[in-house]
Amino acid sequence: MKFPYLNLLKKKKTCTISYTFPVFSRFKSEIMKYLNVAEKNDAAKNIALHLSRGTSRRREGLSQYNKIYEFDVEVLGNKSQMVMTSVSGHLLSLDFVSAYRSWRTCNPLSLFDAPVYKHCPENYDKIKKTLEREVRSCQGLIIWTDCDREGENIGFEIIEVCTAVKSNLRIYRAKFSEITAVSIARALHNLEQPNKNISDAVDVRQELDLRIGAAFTRFQTLRLQKVFPSKLAESLVSYGSCQFPTLGFVVERYRAVENFVPEAFWKIKVNHTMNNLSVDFAWNRIRLFDHDACQVLHDVCLESPQARVTDVKTKPKSKWRPLPLDTVELEKLASRKLKINAKETMRIAEKLYTQGLISYPRTETNEFPREMNLGQLVGMQTGDPNWGAFAQNILDSGGPTPRQGNKSDKAHPPIHPTKYANNLTGNDQRLYEFIVRSFLACCSKDAQGQETTVTIDVAREIFSASGLMITARNYLDVYPYDKWSSKEIHVYESGQTFSPTSIDLVDGSTLPPNLLTEADLIALMEKHGIGTDATHADHIETIKNRSYVALADAVHFVPGLLGMGLVEGYDAMGLRHGMSKPHLRAQLEADLKDICEGRKDPKMVLAEQIAIYKEVYVTVTAEANKIDSALAGRFNERAAEYTPSVESLPHMPPALKCPKCGSDMMVRQKKNNPEEYYISCVSYPRCTNAIWLPSIVKSLKVLPDTCPTCGQNYQKLKFEWRNNSISHIYPPPYTTCIGGCDTTFLELLQINISSVKPVSRNTTNTNSNSTTNSNTNNRSNPTTNTNSNNTSNLTTNSSYLSNNTASSNNTNRPRHFLPPVIDNRVQNGINGPRMPLPSNATNPRFPTPPSSESGENQVFCGCNKEARLLTVRKQGPNINKKFYKCQLGVDSGGCDFFLWAPEASANQGNIDTPPNSSRGSSSNSGSSASTSRGWGIAPSFPRDDFPPNDEDVNCNCGAPCKKLTVRKEGPNKGRQFYGCPKDGTARCSFFKWADEETNTEWGSQPSYSAGRGRGRGRGGGATDGEPRARKCGLCKQPGHTRNRCPNNQ
Repeated sequence: MKFPYLNLLKKKKTCTISYTFPVFSRFKSEIMKYLNVAEKNDAAKNIALHLSRGTSRRREGLSQYNKIYEFDVEVLGNKSQMVMTSVSGHLLSLDFVSAYRSWRTCNPLSLFDAPVYKHCPENYDKIKKTLEREVRSCQGLIIWTDCDREGENIGFEIIEVCTAVKSNLRIYRAKFSEITAVSIARALHNLEQPNKNISDAVDVRQELDLRIGAAFTRFQTLRLQKVFPSKLAESLVSYGSCQFPTLGFVVERYRAVENFVPEAFWKIKVNHTMNNLSVDFAWNRIRLFDHDACQVLHDVCLESPQARVTDVKTKPKSKWRPLPLDTVELEKLASRKLKINAKETMRIAEKLYTQGLISYPRTETNEFPREMNLGQLVGMQTGDPNWGAFAQNILDSGGPTPRQGNKSDKAHPPIHPTKYANNLTGNDQRLYEFIVRSFLACCSKDAQGQETTVTIDVAREIFSASGLMITARNYLDVYPYDKWSSKEIHVYESGQTFSPTSIDLVDGSTLPPNLLTEADLIALMEKHGIGTDATHADHIETIKNRSYVALADAVHFVPGLLGMGLVEGYDAMGLRHGMSKPHLRAQLEADLKDICEGRKDPKMVLAEQIAIYKEVYVTVTAEANKIDSALAGRFNERAAEYTPSVESLPHMPPALKCPKCGSDMMVRQKKNNPEEYYISCVSYPRCTNAIWLPSIVKSLKVLPDTCPTCGQNYQKLKFEWRNNSISHIYPPPYTTCIGGCDTTFLELLQINISSVKPVSRNTTNTNSNSTTNSNTNNRSNPTTNTNSNNTSNLTTNSSYLSNNTASSNNTNRPRHFLPPVIDNRVQNGINGPRMPLPSNATNPRFPTPPSSESGENQVFCGCNKEARLLTVRKQGPNINKKFYKCQLGVDSGGCDFFLWAPEASANQGNIDTPPNSSRGSSSNSGSSASTSRGWGIAPSFPRDDFPPNDEDVNCNCGAPCKKLTVRKEGPNKGRQFYGCPKDGTARCSFFKWADEETNTEWGSQPSYSAGRGRGRGRGGGATDGEPRARKCGLCKQPGHTRNRCPNNQ
């Protein structure tokens, strides 16, 4: 994101900064209003306090935790109104689209490529709405978040939310390291441009952590819960690219201790005691691992026990004062000296920072800038009864002279006090005191002393001893965390001889290394580039919470059984990129630093890292039994036989790209009926596009080949049918794509073309193929084109898509497409539709059956044989009704074809029979009805184009309807309608308004009403307006009903 206006900033030689904005010259006479956003409410409160000099006015935001402060101040040389508020850390969260959130329906391997998006979590929605509300009245936006990577990224999240509401904002970044009046005023007078590179680095890190962590965590958890149900049935076995290297350090040190073999050694010690002062002389050889050799040398010394002083050296000795504090040193020293863990240390330091008591606690710098006024900071501490005199002595002795380190992040100075405080308690007070004493100590002088080293010769074996006399304590007077004491020895002169008090042979053995303390672990993480100074504490806390490690004696880390087994299992795989080694993460941290400095492309880094971890994941899943074996040894429990679950299933590729949002569309099975399929967009609920396939589809598989006609975005699909209804047209297994190259196939499966292919929104041209979905009635604008033909792919005798050719007598009549008609009755235990079989002489897959001698079309079943005409004899509503059925039947190798025979009623014939291709022909032609009826299928639901009786209206069951009245409050209250007279589950879904008139001409426009539709004529004139498409009751999207909503799947 670029902010071109900031390139216009002109800095003068004086301290005053002048800014010109020619693009916004219209604001010169207006008072600018800025929205200011800090990272936390305490920071916003204190920043507003300093900028307004205590005159800010507070009011409530939509979030009770994030207040709003208003005040006036000069910005860029002009008086401006300021609105200061805050977020609470990251405003937006990165997550997978809904299709990939379920652990048990998604192969973890697919998470490396799954779509992700940023969204505002529900608990932060009020903060987001506050920003949106406040920014509407502002012309500028100033970001006051913390000046580190995460703070920069949070700033860009704020920018994204605000610019979505108001795109022409002037956007600035305030850079500061401490919340003091001087620092905040300086930041306001030196506004900068937000750094997109730094934000991009955080985006890359977040996406990698999400993908890698989710994939490996799901794999480990789902597998190990089954393999070790008694130990891990309820456990989350997480993985993180920083967690595991941190765990690896603990395991590596524990192994070193566990595998350590002590070795015996011997040494000679000389002691000289005189006047109650004992001095030990150390052997120059230090120690020998050969007892006999050491015994011989000891015997020689005893034979000539006289000692002669060969050298006496005296030299000055200094103990260096501490370096300025950076974050890592603060964490380490607080852990060692104060016994406060790193997580708690950073929590307290953040609190002290927002209170304005210390500088920003997340810094890699250990040298103070030369221009920094340290004397003023030291002077703030002179009133304290404990260290005030020392602070005054620094000022009286020429001022502070801090020891300088060699690290700088070019963003923040070392951690130091910014204000004197004497009202703190508990660990807050202890940590604040430590920071103050460290600051004063580093601004003081090194401790001074004199060291004397004496060397003696006993039988040609050399021994030495040293003493120390402290001459000036200096920084030690204020820094009690270091110990340096005098060590007294006798006064010796070169050439002097004396008899030692004792010459002893001392034995001993080597000792194992110490287990890691928290300070040791942080030092290793920093050395190997695992995490950052801001995240070390979090990673350590995570592996403790997961029971991967524990504190054995409240100080030293030991691995738990689970942590030890995981590391051993991964190490047994011999991976090129060790899962518990620091190399992979260290490389990523280096890449992130390069992104921040503009040397690497974020997209390239992201792609490279994903490819590496994806390769590792494939290897790990193939050799996962080694993890089982390692954990079985640690748990002392036999691993249960593993039953492959979703994580071992092949990753099915997407069927096509969503034409609405560009995301993948995946083949899925319904949760409530796994035998039925649908294809949905992975970006649900942001995108609700879905393709609901009829139950005739028995199986559906995505093939690796793409469609050469429709392009690379459409995969070939292999269909199997549940019955033989269309097997003679599309023999199973049938391979095709659904991108629109075969519109007849789409129509048979009731797939709306707009669900699979981008469709032009231009409705003025009606000379195009029209395909409708079974769940929507698409009606064109009646005034669009008065003399056009609308011809579907099925040009004749289609029972589910009528052909509308406008006549001169019906120029304004809207084109009305009938929905596909499916018989959903259960037959032979299979609930499958009876698909219509249209006759089409132009399509070789749809042969027109031969006519009988009587001139009427015979009815053919799915076997392409003449169907048998039978009569219902069973008592019920259909008794004596005729129907067609396959002559052979399913049991004899035939199909399960079923079709009601047409009845004698002319009106009923109109119901079951599709129209001729010409709208100009007579709608009451009996011959037309009979010739096309054999290819139709009786409707299984009410249609609004049925011609009812004038006297009696029958429901779908054939029974006379009840006439009822709407009692519910609303626009239709008091209106009468017809419904099925039966009770309970026997009632059909028939519904019709009593005052709604319908033209009896086949395919004519029905009368649509929204509660005020009385008085419509029967002549089929133009409607008053465009009827709305029916929408789902859950998600309010068109194209499906509540029962078929993706929310229910």
